[in-house]
Amino acid sequence: MLLREIEMKPGPKACIDTMSVEDAGHALIAAQEKAVRAVNSAMPQLRQAAELAADTLCSGGAVNYVAAGSSGLMALSDGVELPGTFGIAQEQIRIFMAGGVPIDGEMAAEIEDDLSGADDIVDRFGIDDLVIALSASGSTPYSCEIAKKAHAKGIKVIAIANNPATPLLDLADVAIVLPTRAEVLAGSTRLGAGTAQKVALNVISTLAAVQLGHVFQGMMVNLKVDNAKLRGRAVGIVANIACVSEHEAERALIASARDLKLAVLLAKGCDAATSKSLLAEHQGRLGGCLGALENLQKA
Repeated sequence: MLLREIEMKPGPKACIDTMSVEDAGHALIAAQEKAVRAVNSAMPQLRQAAELAADTLCSGGAVNYVAAGSSGLMALSDGVELPGTFGIAQEQIRIFMAGGVPIDGEMAAEIEDDLSGADDIVDRFGIDDLVIALSASGSTPYSCEIAKKAHAKGIKVIAIANNPATPLLDLADVAIVLPTRAEVLAGSTRLGAGTAQKVALNVISTLAAVQLGHVFQGMMVNLKVDNAKLRGRAVGIVANIACVSEHEAERALIASARDLKLAVLLAKGCDAATSKSLLAEHQGRLGGCLGALENLQKA
């Protein structure tokens, strides 16, 4: 319902600055909704990207986000959540933004063209690493240069752009096109393009975590339990999966040193040594562990 069906009569294009504040707001929301739907067209490539990310993390490699400007902020918002949400080792998630991560709310536009540090950045990549390079235009010099050098080094590259047939996509092992339309505010890629990129990154990282066994029954079972809120959430997850009281779940969490998967097995009546053996045998996938434990307890 673009522009909330606002009297789109023949004549000059309706612009948000000529609408009422409410209508302009509806126009912005409608454009965001269309940007989210545009991500669906890239699902086969998103699946491939998630598999690459999961393989990288499983092998001990690092996922390196590379972007500038608004795309860099989308990468930052996805990457910084992964260690806490899914228990991924901090050193396996790295974020490279043109000019560095802003700490004072200022990002200079010219830094997107500064390629002076590209060699130093790529020197930090290992052959088992993965690069996720983003650029709304598909031609941002910073993203393209690092992706080019990484690709030449034999490092896998996932490229995300909002324009097809662009230089960044040509450098990718997995090329993801997010066909968002022209922005309601011309050229402001923090809007539709940024939304589509954030959704795509959420899909990739979450599907990767699922494949790594960090999600069970729709719950974050590799959650990093490092504050009061998350301790409460972890207790609830253990209680839910193990079908025990919250008191029993909390005791199991303490006994497991806040290892949530181990706590579930302990709460199910499994001893620590067997629990650790099951987790190792099933690569940390709780479903397989619980199935094996059920068989052991029946024997």
